[in-house]
Amino acid sequence: MTSIPAMSLAVVGAPYLNADGSNRQFEILLCQAGEPVTLIPEPKNKHDRRAVAVYSARDVQIGYVNAERAGWIGALLAEREVQAVFQRKAEFGAWIRVAFDGERPTLSPAMVAEPEADVEAPYVEPDFYPDEIWPDD
Repeated sequence: MTSIPAMSLAVVGAPYLNADGSNRQFEILLCQAGEPVTLIPEPKNKHDRRAVAVYSARDVQIGYVNAERAGWIGALLAEREVQAVFQRKAEFGAWIRVAFDGERPTLSPAMVAEPEADVEAPYVEPDFYPDEIWPDD
């Protein structure tokens, strides 16, 4: 069996409420970097039979592994030991870090840091006003 390196996965679907009414976005705000998360395949999911739900350490669903990776991760869950931890929140939901075959997922400070928001700087009046350029006659 070949070794699979640890990787970060996007967790999507955060804007939706869970069936029990719990708020995924609120739960993501409660999550701390390095907390364990649980990955649970949902073969009976009516939207995608390959869906893999992600649950926080408090057993509240925070979303799903993104569709591009869900089928692959679901297959790995059936074949290998997979461990996952919360990495950080994101605009679209969250990031998690997964490791395989008994490895523990580790986080570097760069993986946990949230990127700075693209906030437009406020307009500041310049201190220098050049002389007006007049047309030549």
